[in-house]
Amino acid sequence: MLVAAAVCPCPPLLVPDVAAGAAGELDAARTACADAVGLLAASRPDRLFVVGPADEGARGTFPGGSTGSFAGFGVDLSVRLGAGPAGERPLPASLAVAAWLLQRADWADAPVEGLGVGQPLEADRCVSTGRELAAAADRVALLVVGDGSACRTLKAPGYLDERAAAFDAEAARALGTADVDALLALDENLAYELKAAGRAPWQILAGAAEGADLDGRLLYEDAPYGVGYFVAAWS
Repeated sequence: MLVAAAVCPCPPLLVPDVAAGAAGELDAARTACADAVGLLAASRPDRLFVVGPADEGARGTFPGGSTGSFAGFGVDLSVRLGAGPAGERPLPASLAVAAWLLQRADWADAPVEGLGVGQPLEADRCVSTGRELAAAADRVALLVVGDGSACRTLKAPGYLDERAAAFDAEAARALGTADVDALLALDENLAYELKAAGRAPWQILAGAAEGADLDGRLLYEDAPYGVGYFVAAWS
């Protein structure tokens, strides 16, 4: 059963070594992420699943001990997702950011497993996947990483789309209130057009949270670089 969840954004710029001189711009987001991960530890889970978006070649499960690297972003920095032998596949960027968040928190509270999901994953499959994760142990926690729309400004990765602000506002409201129905109602096609890579991970969270009666709190909401970033804690 799901007992707690943390929702965080996953830009590599969240890692100060990657952001370099611009690291200060995301200090508030890092602090909120640390608070959310701390609440996960306080829930005393038996298992922690980390869920994030991934490209086609990096989807599926990643056992504890899987490693990732930020070398592709010009930084000689490696991370490990929990404890265990190194996996055969490198972590996708989103799970590498999540692994960095867990290492920063000195996570040792429960075994960890990663799951990389594709942005086009249908809502029904997201729900069924979430249910499977929640049923994996008596006390399950989720660290769900993913960004909102990438179309909030002219300089955003997806350029300006006037629909982006409303989409992000509803996503932030749903995440901040643990509104499972509202998360499941997020439009898959619109999310894809707005490059909102967090949609599928959030809907996996919604599937896992069915019947758990969790409360939510929104700890951070902003759109630096024209991308929607949200941090929420469910418990």
